[in-house]
Amino acid sequence: MDQTFPLRRREIVEEGPPVKTLKERWPALFTERQVFAEFNRIATTNLQNNFFDAMDRYTPRFVTIFKSKKGTVGETLAEFVQQIDLRDADSDEAWAQASAGVLTVISEDVPLCPNHLHLDAVSTAIIVEGGIVMDNLENLPHAMCLLFGLSYALHLDYPKATKTTFNFIQRVMLGLGENKLPPKLQSLKNLLLR
Repeated sequence: MDQTFPLRRREIVEEGPPVKTLKERWPALFTERQVFAEFNRIATTNLQNNFFDAMDRYTPRFVTIFKSKKGTVGETLAEFVQQIDLRDADSDEAWAQASAGVLTVISEDVPLCPNHLHLDAVSTAIIVEGGIVMDNLENLPHAMCLLFGLSYALHLDYPKATKTTFNFIQRVMLGLGENKLPPKLQSLKNLLLR
């Protein structure tokens, strides 16, 4: 994969083929090991280590912030859930509309809770352009890390509903991209660094 990187990168960036075509042409690129290796080739940083180091660093402060802003956080979370709610997700049409996301499959005996993250899912997969591109992933945080890596590797635009989240991962957690942050991200970063 190292030797074919320039050819593959030129094809992905200049031609922008559908993900299905890329998966057929470069199947190894859709393995965990190669997603992390490709991210390292592009950004010259270890995605997995840096992502989870940042998660460990920021999570305690996030919990504190969420507890202190109960009303606002509740409203914001409700709006977020409403934007990504795929209640008709059993149909192929619903999956086709998902540009990118993480799918968690839960056991039948687990009660359905609309705001539950299902960190103990039976199975976790990544969906890009309406199709499952990686499955049987370890857990939700690992899947988010891989989805971010795939976004870089496949030169994908961040999904509109999660653009701020992906920009936060890129620019605050991993320190990639421009130093000047949009006001929302700068405010959040300032809160996290207090």
